[in-house]
Amino acid sequence: MTAAAAEPGLLELWPTPLGVHRWARAEQVNPLLARVLGSLRAVAQAQAADGAAPAGFFASDDDLLQRIRLPEWQDLVRFIVDSLHATVLHANRGAWPQPAPALQVHLRGMWFQVANQGASHDVHTHGNCSWSGVYCVQVDEHARRIADPLFGERNGVTRFYGPRFAQLGGAHVDLGNAYLQSAHVDFAPLPGQLIVFPSWLAHQAMAYRGERDRIIVSFNASVHAAHGGDQLHGYAAA
Repeated sequence: MTAAAAEPGLLELWPTPLGVHRWARAEQVNPLLARVLGSLRAVAQAQAADGAAPAGFFASDDDLLQRIRLPEWQDLVRFIVDSLHATVLHANRGAWPQPAPALQVHLRGMWFQVANQGASHDVHTHGNCSWSGVYCVQVDEHARRIADPLFGERNGVTRFYGPRFAQLGGAHVDLGNAYLQSAHVDFAPLPGQLIVFPSWLAHQAMAYRGERDRIIVSFNASVHAAHGGDQLHGYAAA
């Protein structure tokens, strides 16, 4: 927005886009995926040189696209790509020229994580990609999950920290900056739910403990123009 285009009033600038999607086939397919991923985990742990792994936690290599060939898995990947495509279109609706360009979605890596016994994944971001996502395969049902006496509502949630979070360190707090003070959002784990988010967005998997393992599939992706380059404005002469 240029200065000449600005009108008097309040400007709500720089929102953070997240896409929340639900897979219609999750109830049918997720149990199969949980068994397949459990088998991959067992093989990887058996092949580990030292046999040592953090209690209650496992993370695979990011090569699931090359390792799993089941039709049901391909259906999940198609759902992920379609959901990512929809999120990217919506997030860029004010930035791209119209009509929107044809896109190529490249999945740069896909892996799974298993957590239990209070295991967590600390705050982090993802590099070398523009979008990332997390799909929930398995977790305790909601009532059992939040009944945990130690973790409660936070048990196994995915927490995202907005850009305002960095402004809270040492900040003066009064009613005038109350809008800064809700700096994170928690998404409860729900089998079949996919959250697509910008890769720069800080996030973490909160500690989880349950009767069933928390199993998630994560990915990194880049999105490119199907024809020509990705430059939006090109280069101007000096």
